[in-house]
Amino acid sequence: MSKGFLVSLEGPEGAGKTSVLETLLPILEEKGVEVLTTREPGGVLIGEKIREVILDPSHTQMDAKTELLLYIASRRQHLVEKVLPALEAGKLVIMDRFIDSSVAYQGFGRGLNIDAIDWLNQFATDGLKPDLTLYFDIEVEEGLARIAANSNREVNRLDLEGLDLHKKVRQGYLSLLDKEGSRIVKIDASFPLEQVVETTESVLFDRMGLAK
Repeated sequence: MSKGFLVSLEGPEGAGKTSVLETLLPILEEKGVEVLTTREPGGVLIGEKIREVILDPSHTQMDAKTELLLYIASRRQHLVEKVLPALEAGKLVIMDRFIDSSVAYQGFGRGLNIDAIDWLNQFATDGLKPDLTLYFDIEVEEGLARIAANSNREVNRLDLEGLDLHKKVRQGYLSLLDKEGSRIVKIDASFPLEQVVETTESVLFDRMGLAK
């Protein structure tokens, strides 16, 4: 690739983004694709420290605007320190969550002003958007049941939220899908992992112009 390609993975809690990425990574590397995988919030030292503050289960008193601003701060540091250099080096960068998470969680979920979130995202990223966003869709109850059944997964502050917030988040993602259907591709995450990986691979390879 002459320039980098930015992919973000999005979805409600328990959609299985991480499992798909772990399975897909060796396939990409076999194709000779230089891949950087990273996550939000986190990805770099400062970002990981902010992540600890955001997701600490004891921080239930955190205000919604505080939460949003912490995500935005982590996003900016992560971008300039890790993501942009990788894109400039021509790598495929796959991010576990990016700008759409703020709209879905803090906008639709918390009820904060969407226009303000869009402005903050623009400010933090200098207008950068993914070349492709893979949205892994799953019914909220099924996603939360997966989390409850996975004893190895960290339990964070968002997992303690009520069902209503998670339903609003999913509606937020579906709204974004309607608005930006050329960038965001919906993948049914309720199917077995192997099938979800195969669909993801097909979409990604097609967008990048790679042969399967």
